[in-house]
Amino acid sequence: MRNVTLHAFNWRYTEIIENLDAIRAAGYGAILIPPPLYSDPKGDQWWQRYQPKDYRVLLSHLGGKRDLENLLEACHSGSSRIQVYADLVINHMANEARADHLNFPGEAELERYKAEPALFAENRLYGDLNEGLFSPWDFNQAGEIEGHEWGDRGTVQSQNLSGLPDLKDSDWVLKQQYLMVKALVEMGFDGFRVDAIKHITEHMIDNLADAPAFHDRFWFGEVLTGSENDEKVFLEPFLRETWMSAYDFPLFQTIREAFGFGGSLRALANPQDQGNALPWNRAVTFVVNHDIPHNDGFRFWLLDPQDEHLAHAYILGRDGGVPLIYSDHNESKHDVDRDRWLDFYKRPDIVAMIAFHNAVQGELMHILYESDVLLVFRRGEQGMVAINKSGTEQRVDLSTWGLKNPGQYRELIQGQTMTLSGNQFSLSVPARSAQMWLLG
Repeated sequence: MRNVTLHAFNWRYTEIIENLDAIRAAGYGAILIPPPLYSDPKGDQWWQRYQPKDYRVLLSHLGGKRDLENLLEACHSGSSRIQVYADLVINHMANEARADHLNFPGEAELERYKAEPALFAENRLYGDLNEGLFSPWDFNQAGEIEGHEWGDRGTVQSQNLSGLPDLKDSDWVLKQQYLMVKALVEMGFDGFRVDAIKHITEHMIDNLADAPAFHDRFWFGEVLTGSENDEKVFLEPFLRETWMSAYDFPLFQTIREAFGFGGSLRALANPQDQGNALPWNRAVTFVVNHDIPHNDGFRFWLLDPQDEHLAHAYILGRDGGVPLIYSDHNESKHDVDRDRWLDFYKRPDIVAMIAFHNAVQGELMHILYESDVLLVFRRGEQGMVAINKSGTEQRVDLSTWGLKNPGQYRELIQGQTMTLSGNQFSLSVPARSAQMWLLG
């Protein structure tokens, strides 16, 4: 089954439908859409989607409920089914400057519901829009997370994230979250990304992921970690307490170090065995996610563009995990990012890498050669990946054992061919390049 997931970051739902043929042709098996819960329809800033006003309404700058229904139908029909995952924001509600800022959606919105009944009836997900959803009693009101408190799990779960009102895991809040997800599942969503999940209690997570009605969906969380202490305090408990998948931040940090100055590609040979990657069946792997370009505190995590290319070859070539490919519309405020991820989803090298990934799924990974600057591994007899991070060409003599012999292989990124025969063959990998060889 195809499992590469396109993160259609800040794409309008109609735009996804318009580009669905290209998305299918590129080999994607799933699409992660931005948070669909009600946010300011006039708010074109991407972060508006992460500030929900009301669980009971599907309406934002990106479209409404009818657009989502059309998207689900289009993805689930056609030549191959594409899974659709919704980004869920359940830790908090919108940070709004109004007197009743802990009432949601608030008196002004309730009046708008009454003034525009057709609009909100069309976009209603569930519930009675004549009544409020949350009141001050539904929020922790424990203040902001500050300084050293970011390392304390209890504080991170109970206090506000950047001024965003933090929801309690009370019976009423849990009921509304359950009803919201139930309605999304009934619409046809195949899975969910849970935003800021390290800020959410185990009770709140289990209320959704452990519910029998939702258990067959694909669930994954953003457990953002950047240090060994973060992994101990947040990630390890998450893995023990839930069955959900998570962004593979340990692997991402290993990739950063391996491609960094003085780093070694040997670290990427078997990272899970060294505790530097999540288990293969619980990992959502990535090279770029939306927080890294847009949050000034994380921009130092960005790889050099060519290293980013090599890292994508690695996550799409290796065995394990669900690869997530980020593609945006130049939302970054930094000029240096201009066009870097625009239409990234269909860039020829990425499409070639996805073709390799889809062709070798299920084939075991075996290391053929490793050094500080060169990593070569095979996937069964079907394929072989070579990554050279150095500034000079690397040549290595390799055994044909485990590969098709004799066998004709085609390199998908550059288009060369190679015939293997005998006991050994010589592989030449140009400077700062990746190769993905596929049988046939």
